[in-house]
Amino acid sequence: MGVTFKAVPLQSPLPPVEEIMSFIRSYVVPEGFPDSVTPSYVPYMTWRALKHFFGGAMGVFTTRTLLNSVGVAQSRATSGAVAINWILKDGAGRVGKMLFARQGKKFDYDLKQLRFSGDLLMELGAGIELATAAFPQLFLPMACIANVVKNVAAVTSTSTRTPIYKAYAKGENIGDVTAKGESVGNIADLLGTGLSILISKRNPSLVTSFAFLSCGYLLSSYHEVRSVVLNTLNRARFTVAVDSFIKTGHVPTLKEGNSQETIFNPPWQHQPVAIGSRFGEAFQEPASFVAIRPLFEDERYIVTYNPTKDKVYALLKDQAKPDDILKAAFHAHVLLHFINASHANLNARKRMNSNRSYQNSNPLNMDFIPHIAESCKIVTSSYGVFKKKAREQGWIMSESLLNPGRAR
Repeated sequence: MGVTFKAVPLQSPLPPVEEIMSFIRSYVVPEGFPDSVTPSYVPYMTWRALKHFFGGAMGVFTTRTLLNSVGVAQSRATSGAVAINWILKDGAGRVGKMLFARQGKKFDYDLKQLRFSGDLLMELGAGIELATAAFPQLFLPMACIANVVKNVAAVTSTSTRTPIYKAYAKGENIGDVTAKGESVGNIADLLGTGLSILISKRNPSLVTSFAFLSCGYLLSSYHEVRSVVLNTLNRARFTVAVDSFIKTGHVPTLKEGNSQETIFNPPWQHQPVAIGSRFGEAFQEPASFVAIRPLFEDERYIVTYNPTKDKVYALLKDQAKPDDILKAAFHAHVLLHFINASHANLNARKRMNSNRSYQNSNPLNMDFIPHIAESCKIVTSSYGVFKKKAREQGWIMSESLLNPGRAR
């Protein structure tokens, strides 16, 4: 009995150019790209590569400056003293990294804001390192401070990296997405380092070089963070979603909400809403609490406005559940909308009646009870609608992202 074999046509080899491109893709893009990642992956990685390019270039100038300042290049110190100074500098950085790690929970709810703040710190550290060229006698304290700042920035970058990559991965390929993303960053870093070495041989101005590279780094960082699309409603995106709902009745899409999110919040910037506040912060006098409390008998929270601090406060009762925290945050933003509208109307009346004198210079909590009562009516009828529309847009609401202090 004879055996027949089916002929299988041999695959023709790829052209050399396609072989090279296939080899490069195996190092820089996840397997199955572009179907294995979300659409916003490409702009994110483009800006990330550009940021690492500028960062690698900056590293050449900072390293050379530190070496010159410590005395290696100019032979102003013994090798033992140089080694001790360098070890102390690195040791200070590790201590700073360890101490900042206790803030780890914050990386889960404001990761884009912290990521950009970390890049700002990275450039601050680089600036301090370059400043050692002007004050070589202060090398050790300046280098230690710079290394502490840069290591804090490194903790921020490392801690926020995985959640961002997770947002881009489709299916169980987060490891592949992470590996290829880091590969792109390393390649860009090497290219920036190589180019900077060539440029540094011409001894360009440190100030001009730092200004150019720093601007490029921060601009790339801002667009990198801006391109990240997350489906969780943290405080910044929750504010965007509620404000849009109040004004238009529409909850923004994931892309719209992320694009409108405030990325940089300076620590000195006034925050108009506080969730999970204490009684003494929210109320100026006990009479205000007595007057407002009946409005919230059926709720597990109380919302009020303190005019002396120009802030809306949401106080949570002991029995408050996760949905109560979300509702309290929603209510606080609704009340803030009424307060802002009231302030706008008052300012308009002042401009129209400039000859009149407004004596209400010390308003109390009780002066805003009508606004609080009106906000209660709005929240009762609209909170459920807001939640439904948010779910339809793909948003995930978590009370721990709005009030991390109560997260368990």
